[in-house]
Amino acid sequence: MENEPKKNELMKRFELSVEGNTAVLDYVEQGDSVLVFTHTFVPSELRGRNIAAILTRYALEDASRQGKKVVPQCSYVAVFMDRNKEYADLRT
Repeated sequence: MENEPKKNELMKRFELSVEGNTAVLDYVEQGDSVLVFTHTFVPSELRGRNIAAILTRYALEDASRQGKKVVPQCSYVAVFMDRNKEYADLRT
């Protein structure tokens, strides 16, 4: 993987760029303590390479570091959190 995920606070999304393509996980802030993960998108060129999971794990770790809770409005994030119980305490 050529790049690590990063948080783009201006665009309110987490990003992971690979081979000139960028996968994103969009979020909305609810107050000071909650992030709503609204949408995950992985370009077709990057699908099947675990990119969404890498991006989601990074976003959840970021929320945890900040002491924030997460609303997994995006279906991918909701399933990811269901399958990875170590993030259960982040869910509102």
